[in-house]
Amino acid sequence: MAVQRVKLALIDLSGTLHVDDQPTMGAVEALKRLRQHGVQVKFVTNTTKESVGSLYDRLRKIGFELQRDEIYGSLGATAEYVRRNNLNPYYLLTDDARTDMPPNDPERALDSVVVGLAPERFCYEHLNEAFRVLHQRSVKQEVQLVAVHEGRYYKAKDGIALGPGCFVKGLEYSTGVPAVCIGKPNEYFFRSALPDGIDVAECVMIGDDPNDDCLGAMRIGMKGYLVETGKYQPEKYTDEDRPAVSGIFPTFSDVVQHIISSSAEQ
Repeated sequence: MAVQRVKLALIDLSGTLHVDDQPTMGAVEALKRLRQHGVQVKFVTNTTKESVGSLYDRLRKIGFELQRDEIYGSLGATAEYVRRNNLNPYYLLTDDARTDMPPNDPERALDSVVVGLAPERFCYEHLNEAFRVLHQRSVKQEVQLVAVHEGRYYKAKDGIALGPGCFVKGLEYSTGVPAVCIGKPNEYFFRSALPDGIDVAECVMIGDDPNDDCLGAMRIGMKGYLVETGKYQPEKYTDEDRPAVSGIFPTFSDVVQHIISSSAEQ
């Protein structure tokens, strides 16, 4: 079977292209090479601490060339879900992330909880308020728990840091309300990121999370390339239990070189 030429690369951001305000090694130039090779790019991210505008400004400031509309995030997908379902949520989000979300209607009761990565909100006071909203569930009162994503941890400049997943699971456990997960590795999220006319076999996903980035994309037919600059910690795996992804590379730059070299061999 002939190898499909890569037409689109879905690229994770935090841990793949950058860690906080520091680009990963060679990433700025590698992104330029990938574009010059004729590959379309879209940045798909579960980042929920920042609004899209703040994230775009950060990436431009540290040297990346991109357009704001090339960023497709789980935060924006969640905002659309809230609007489409006419929800009036209690938000466990940072103040910056809240600017991307629909405003609350003070004339309506809260009927849902939206959870993203919001370290300053993960205290008893705010979590208990979220619990009380969800605990209203009854035959006559439907409520929803909406997870922007359920990441277990992420890479910060001072090391591995706790993600929002455990707080989502805690609310599920305490209330019996199952969460609706919007972001990666949700199949809907990956498919909705694809432009018209692009087949999944012509796409690759590049990220630092074996499950949410790579295996999630592979489930719908993409290749999933894993980098070692973020949350993936190769020392925690043996040869036998290493993630069954399409390829593991030290950096994003190495993935780009692989894509370009593979194309030249076709």
